[in-house]
Amino acid sequence: MAPAEILSGKTVSAQVRERLKAQVADLKDRVPGFRPGLAILQVGDRDDSNLYISMKLKAAAEIGINANHIKLPNTASEAEVLRCINGLNDDPTVHGFIVQLPLDSNKPINTEKITNAVAPEKDVDGLSSINAGKLARGDLGDCFIPCTPKGCMELIRQTGIQVAGKKAVVIGRSKIVGAPMHDLLLWNHATVTTCHSKTASLAEEVSKADILVVAAGKAEMVKGDWIKPGAVVIDCGINHIPDSTKASGKRVVGDVAYSAAKERASYITPVPGGVGPMTVAMLMQSTVESAQRFVEKYQPGKWNIQYNQLSPRTPVPSDIEVSRSCIPKPISQLAREIGLLSDEVEPYGQSKAKILLSTLERLKDQPSGRYVVVTGITPTPLGEGKSTTTIGLVQALGAHLGRNAFACVRQPSQGPTFGIKGGAAGGGYSQVVPMEEFNLHLTGDIHAITAANNLVAAAIDARIFHEATQSNEALYSRLVPSINGTRKFSNIQIRRLQRLHIKKTDPDTLTAEEIKKFVRLDIDPESITWTRVLDTSDRFLRKITVGQSPTEKGHSRTTQFDITVASEIMAILALTDSLEDMRRRLAKIVVASSRQGVPISTEDLGVSGALTALMKDAIKPNLMQTLEGNPVFVHAGPFANIAHGNSSVLADKIALKLVGKEGFVVTEAGFGADIGMEKFFDIKCRYSGLQPHVAVLVATVRALKMHGGGPTVTAGVPLPKEYTEENLQLLAKGCCNLSKQIQNARTFGVPVVVAVNAFKSDTEAELQLVMQLAKEAGGFDAVKCTHWADGGKGAVALAEAVQRASQAPSNFRFLYDVELPILDKIRIIAQTIYGAEDVQLLPEAEEKVILYTKQGFGNLPICMAKTHLSLSHDPERKGVPTGFVLPIRDIRASVGAGFLYPLVGTMSTMPGLPTRPCFYDIDLDPVTGEVNGLF
Repeated sequence: MAPAEILSGKTVSAQVRERLKAQVADLKDRVPGFRPGLAILQVGDRDDSNLYISMKLKAAAEIGINANHIKLPNTASEAEVLRCINGLNDDPTVHGFIVQLPLDSNKPINTEKITNAVAPEKDVDGLSSINAGKLARGDLGDCFIPCTPKGCMELIRQTGIQVAGKKAVVIGRSKIVGAPMHDLLLWNHATVTTCHSKTASLAEEVSKADILVVAAGKAEMVKGDWIKPGAVVIDCGINHIPDSTKASGKRVVGDVAYSAAKERASYITPVPGGVGPMTVAMLMQSTVESAQRFVEKYQPGKWNIQYNQLSPRTPVPSDIEVSRSCIPKPISQLAREIGLLSDEVEPYGQSKAKILLSTLERLKDQPSGRYVVVTGITPTPLGEGKSTTTIGLVQALGAHLGRNAFACVRQPSQGPTFGIKGGAAGGGYSQVVPMEEFNLHLTGDIHAITAANNLVAAAIDARIFHEATQSNEALYSRLVPSINGTRKFSNIQIRRLQRLHIKKTDPDTLTAEEIKKFVRLDIDPESITWTRVLDTSDRFLRKITVGQSPTEKGHSRTTQFDITVASEIMAILALTDSLEDMRRRLAKIVVASSRQGVPISTEDLGVSGALTALMKDAIKPNLMQTLEGNPVFVHAGPFANIAHGNSSVLADKIALKLVGKEGFVVTEAGFGADIGMEKFFDIKCRYSGLQPHVAVLVATVRALKMHGGGPTVTAGVPLPKEYTEENLQLLAKGCCNLSKQIQNARTFGVPVVVAVNAFKSDTEAELQLVMQLAKEAGGFDAVKCTHWADGGKGAVALAEAVQRASQAPSNFRFLYDVELPILDKIRIIAQTIYGAEDVQLLPEAEEKVILYTKQGFGNLPICMAKTHLSLSHDPERKGVPTGFVLPIRDIRASVGAGFLYPLVGTMSTMPGLPTRPCFYDIDLDPVTGEVNGLF
């Protein structure tokens, strides 16, 4: 018979590479900017591994695959290798991933454990147990096949011989070649026999084979006369035998006696040049297949997220019951679903995690999504459901309309949680879960702020005390102590010297006058604006005296506590955009003035670095989820009536990158549009550089009736009948507040969608009237919402309206130029947003205008501290008050946060507890460990 045809792996692999090159080009056309990614992880520096890897890198470059070679030293431990694998598993730009074997480490490493750590969907070597199991079961379309058997199969196909029904023999049973080759032939319907070192009558078995695959690792073990005439012979062996005719003294042969076998076989692979080139080609093919699966399954910009199916009950149970009716996804799963990498996620238990700021750097070139702010009309003391609407809208956008949607909300203070308002996780079937973890402590950010704030307060009083009781020389010797005979300035002290224009770094060279300037802050106790804080509503801390112990030697003063969320450090957390920026802002905090009128900062006190250390974890946004499984960032919690009332810039920025160009980030601004929304636009957006696409204005029939002249609404007291019975006249009269708040939002050039949050006592006629008047007042749209009772389903109409509005032209603009004088900025806000006739600066406020202008703070934005219960300064004046003059009692400077905050009327920065606080109902079940009584 004629000699066998040669199955050239070089020729076939070249054809495969050309085909793959075309497929990669097609992928790039379909998904601009996309490239298949291959990662090769090597441990050590073996010469043979380096050679194989260089071949793979060259082939990848030729095809258009982005190949990344990660090389760990031979000192790498198993844990270090596994950490690297986990990172590559999470990296969405890596579609194929191989670990180059053998592992060349001087530490003990379990190779099986390493290969099984590779994500099955990226295991293009097909070596993991999961892929091996799928192959053994015949799931060929849902697994990766080891590259050598896959290459052998491709060569067999090149012969044109039908595999089905043929007798196949595989010699060798290794996990890399023999065993998977057996499975591959079997599931291509051959009758397969596997032979190995213990097989009796090997020649006899081989002689029966129509298809023979040899991977024994023994030079020319299979003799030519064993071969069945006409058989297809695939030789996987690479062996070296002595050959004096070669310069190296040896030559490469296979496991088959090639010359003799060629005379009997119909097709045969040469060694070298047969199976070898196919192995690399099949690695490339598997990588391209993986990339194609990725594109089909994970559409660019589209999360592969699993939503929870709600089964709402009627009547709606308590918030805590609803929360516990849903089992949240593990937070690590949610993080993966939205595109976070494992090394960007720090889990705090199973249901919450902190997200590293490195995420923002990784995603910096990604397009941002659409930015929506949820605000409201002037509320009743009960609140009108902005948090609930925020969550309901995100659930509707995500779970029901298939958009990437992220909620960004504030962390609640424990003051209201245990006081009068209860929790702030939303409510009904639109809430953040688990709600008890959301409302209690979370990850400790507020406690970190409390610690940092009170460290500053302690530093102020201690510095005043020490300066009052010590000479310049004694102060200097303690501030710059001699350690082992050497005195040295700390970094923060050198920066103080530079601000004092003292250009010296050797403590022993300062003159007496320079020492005095350095050690004396000379704080004027009457000028101290920094207070201690506590995250508890405690009216008896509104005015206190400190320093009454005899050890303080009569250095007492009157001061106060504020609630923690009113701290400037909370505002800094909410407005910062990086660790570096936070460090800079914390250093700029002005706590007092010297007796000469010079501002005293935390940097002067020497405490700013310590503050940054205390806040290093708090700066990372907290990831949680909604009832329906949407992602939520819970980060920062400044009050809106005494601070700027918005969640963090960092959370918004990360979320906007994660949702992608067509996604939505929905954030909430505290209280009514005159309070939180104005500060969102004029302070938060000014510093973040972000431009909102839509404002959602939440309104309720209940609140609008109150603005129409309805009876007083009091928390904990049943609503009067005016609020539970239809009254269109009262409602129409109160819609003046809705019209004014729509006007306020439109002042900033942003389309406004009105969300009418429906309660069970509202009639259809009342709801229709509100929607009609909202549109007449200039709303882009107005829709009825039932998300409290129905979850995301009840906010689908709102979500659709928001989508349409986000496509409308947005001419976003700020209300005022920050370079205007302080009084002018205050007047613009008062007249344009509140409807005041004018403003009146009381004497203390007048002094502060002069002082802050002199100190260089006059160009900061304005953050009005005003009641949220009225457009005016008087909480009793409802609707749209006119003809009033807005009294400014005082002005304080949050220089680190970056704003001045005028105190309007008698605003308190420390709430008090009501007669019956919420804590009466809160308890812990010692058997289940569950918290009861939260709402």
